[in-house]
Amino acid sequence: MTVKPFRISVSDDVLHDLRARLARTLFTTPSDSVYWAAGTDPDYLRELVAYWADGFDWRRAEAALNTHPQFVAEVGGRPVHFVHVRGRRAEGAPAPLPLILTHGWPSSFVEMLPLVGRLTDPARYGGDPADAFDVVIPSLPGFLYSALPEGGFTRRRVAEIWHALMTETLGYARFGAFGGDIGGGVTQWLGALYPGEVAGVHITSAVVTTDFGEQPATAEEQAFLDALDAYDLKDQGYSEIMWTRPDTIAAALIDSPAGLLAWIIDKYRDWSDCDGDLETRWDKDTLLTVATLYWATRTIGSSFRQYYDYPMNKPVPPIMVPAAVTLSNEPALVNLPRSMVERVCRDLRHWHTPERGGHFMAHEEPQQVAEDLRSFFAPLR
Repeated sequence: MTVKPFRISVSDDVLHDLRARLARTLFTTPSDSVYWAAGTDPDYLRELVAYWADGFDWRRAEAALNTHPQFVAEVGGRPVHFVHVRGRRAEGAPAPLPLILTHGWPSSFVEMLPLVGRLTDPARYGGDPADAFDVVIPSLPGFLYSALPEGGFTRRRVAEIWHALMTETLGYARFGAFGGDIGGGVTQWLGALYPGEVAGVHITSAVVTTDFGEQPATAEEQAFLDALDAYDLKDQGYSEIMWTRPDTIAAALIDSPAGLLAWIIDKYRDWSDCDGDLETRWDKDTLLTVATLYWATRTIGSSFRQYYDYPMNKPVPPIMVPAAVTLSNEPALVNLPRSMVERVCRDLRHWHTPERGGHFMAHEEPQQVAEDLRSFFAPLR
């Protein structure tokens, strides 16, 4: 499998067109007097769009992204984009442990970049140099520069592609896996399918089974499920349309950068550990870097495929490799019982509920995540 170096390069024509569209944006009026109560606040969106059109320096953001070595390889017959950074090997220490990091939605590989230095050169951040990793950060199929897989988008299928990327393309005989949201599901499938090669799995958004046929839910588990159902009544509108009519909403978002931005930042605010104040976690440049990547690659519609194909997913089999959870502090996961994870992860060795860092935890709290990853994988090297 040929691995080709890759650099992000958005054409001037795309950027000129983007700015022209932003300048012509029409804005709605708020549906509720309460800030953000009805979705993305129009006044905040107006402010962010103005900065995107005249203030945000994409070329600077692009250059920063390109400081990370990126590649594209054909895996499973389709191109996969990934960052690959070798760990700094300490004198007398074993080789760094390979670790694949998988993002979720509406995210991108950018979510994992704050972890790179902390994992490849831990001594620089106060860690033990013997805990270094080789880091691989792929873009999920259908996201940015990775193509959708043949057949349906399932967590299992992505895990199969990631396994081929790590073992066949990059030549690693053994590796660890980390992820949240979709990436958490993919990470669990890696552990379930490949116990011979996967040293351990670490997740933040604990995507666990809801099949209680063999063992009924405990009172604590049922209380969590009831609370989750109540939360979904207010939050699930975005996913309902992507599950059922993805092409309808994608038609609007792929033609309107302001609409695309509103769709993305609504979730960054709702799911981050920001207490409703988006910019306590996310500066404008970061939000617009993500939005520009989606816009330039025209992949917001293909990023919905994992929702449309969701019914094709099967329950994750029991995971026998060592497992760890650093639980995301987001509304949907409040009070998640450890027992629900243990139903799937039969060797759960690390359970951390830090109560900070939300859906995009690797980006929100990179030091916390890096420390947990080093601690969990240290005895598994």
